[in-house]
Amino acid sequence: MKTTLYQKIFNSHLVHEEKDITPIIYIDLHLIHEVTSPQAFDGLRLKNRTVRRSNQTFATMDHNVSTLSRDINLSSEMAKKQIKTLIKNCKEFNIPFYDLNNLNQGIVHVIGPEQGMTLPGMTIVCGDSHTSTHGAFGTLSFGIGTSEVEHVFATQTISQNRMKNMKIHIYGKPKDNIYSKDIILKIINELGTSGGVGYVVEFTGPIIEKMSMEGRMTICNMAIEMGAKSGIIQPDCITYDYLKNKNFIPKNRPWKEYIKKWSYLKSGPESIFEKNFSINISNLSPQITWGTNPSQVISITDKIPDLNSFNDKNLLEDTKRSLEYMGLKPGTSLVNIPVNKVFIGSCTNSRIEDLRIVASVVKNKFIANNIEALIVPGSGLVKKQAEKEGLDRIFKKSGFQWRHAGCSMCLGMNEDQLKPGERCASTSNRNFEGRQGANGRTHLMSPWLAAQTALYGKFVNIN
Repeated sequence: MKTTLYQKIFNSHLVHEEKDITPIIYIDLHLIHEVTSPQAFDGLRLKNRTVRRSNQTFATMDHNVSTLSRDINLSSEMAKKQIKTLIKNCKEFNIPFYDLNNLNQGIVHVIGPEQGMTLPGMTIVCGDSHTSTHGAFGTLSFGIGTSEVEHVFATQTISQNRMKNMKIHIYGKPKDNIYSKDIILKIINELGTSGGVGYVVEFTGPIIEKMSMEGRMTICNMAIEMGAKSGIIQPDCITYDYLKNKNFIPKNRPWKEYIKKWSYLKSGPESIFEKNFSINISNLSPQITWGTNPSQVISITDKIPDLNSFNDKNLLEDTKRSLEYMGLKPGTSLVNIPVNKVFIGSCTNSRIEDLRIVASVVKNKFIANNIEALIVPGSGLVKKQAEKEGLDRIFKKSGFQWRHAGCSMCLGMNEDQLKPGERCASTSNRNFEGRQGANGRTHLMSPWLAAQTALYGKFVNIN
């Protein structure tokens, strides 16, 4: 078969397709949160429509919830309004949801997989660009706008053009302390923020085959940062072991039958990819962003690019603007530059595996005096597991703030924000201007490097 994994899922969900008309595909799972859904619900009321498949829709509260308290009344006025509106809308339209007092509440792209809502072969949408995270399970998953949210509510379908196929093969023998975040940052650096536009990117190779589901989710989460529609990875035994016995796993058939059903979800040797890339990570060092988009990346061992290295005029001007905003100079090293805050969390790196990495670095050590450090678990279940393992005690003893689940400082919609001019080592996915607070300066990196930064109070090159 010449069809790719992406094409197989697209074709199996095709509702209607004809010449010169955008195809319509069926959606298996629609995830919603408090920020991008209110207008969509209002649109349904205005047109006297209902949610067509409320049992295939699921809601949580994550984007602007307080991580200091589970009391809605202690949230900001905007957050309080949006949260209460979501509660009202879910009740009216009979949509199941996890509120702040539910142990299972958390970041939408953390709870979907950990609850077993995300299953191989599915189509999944959410009013959030990092829906691509779910592609780690062999799903076609992508973010949608508010008008599209309303359309999925009403029809359980969406109009979608067919994307082209890109394959990125990752191989090599990684050095110690190289993680999935380093790998995807390097890929974005190589391809640029528009390198994946018009494509669904399938990640393959021996590195992916050995990678945990948490690592794969980090890879697919940031596929959107290279402009791709989504990222996708073939499901395998690692996928099935992760999903087995999860809360939402269907129980009407033996587990072996589901695995057999999912076995066709792979690209064949004759599958056609319009673009192919291979990345050898054998010499990769920990990665860190220096600018204001995720492609402006260097190894911690390297220096910020010199302006003479840019031949493209637009790229040169963008670099100058980024460096001015970040308060940095070309041709210099980031090592020893002091940091104000460390944020460990987000839908990219807030799972139990990420927290274990941080704990292994900071155990019996103390963060620097100049650092304010936050650890925000991705869900109530992650928080519970971390506390069961005693990780919370390690964090608090080291000087970290141990918070409740939520998106937190990833996008600064709640009280977790940078002050103007503050510099942050962050495990999140975007370093845009003002992303974590007005005039805040964000450097993206792995949980391991963020933990090291917290200990030293500055960026460090640890061999």
